[in-house]
Amino acid sequence: MNELNFPSGPWIGFYNYNRAKQERHRMDLALTFAAGRISGCGTETTWKFTIRGGYDARTGECYWTKTYVGAHDVFYKGFREKRGIWGNWELNWTSGGFHIWPLSEGTELDLVEGEAETQPATVTPTLVPSK
Repeated sequence: MNELNFPSGPWIGFYNYNRAKQERHRMDLALTFAAGRISGCGTETTWKFTIRGGYDARTGECYWTKTYVGAHDVFYKGFREKRGIWGNWELNWTSGGFHIWPLSEGTELDLVEGEAETQPATVTPTLVPSK
């Protein structure tokens, strides 16, 4: 792993909510990776959020807090692998999985073992870069 595995810019992905149904919720993100820190913002459906956290370019480990504007925080922890960052998110009352990847790697996720089919995504970036 190295810094090149953490490109700043537009990312896309999803998180799973409701373990029984494996409901996928799309996320569009604008992320900045620099000197071990992650920052950025994003949208999902009608919600906006900010991202603040860190990463280790050597091990691929990543962690951040996703703060919904005017609402609650969600803690994310994962690892950078060939196909993006995979991991888990946690709230006090529930948790689930997530997968995000650089938009330059595509707008749709190919099926991988153990995953349900992804809904087609049309990307229309409307994000404001972090300050």
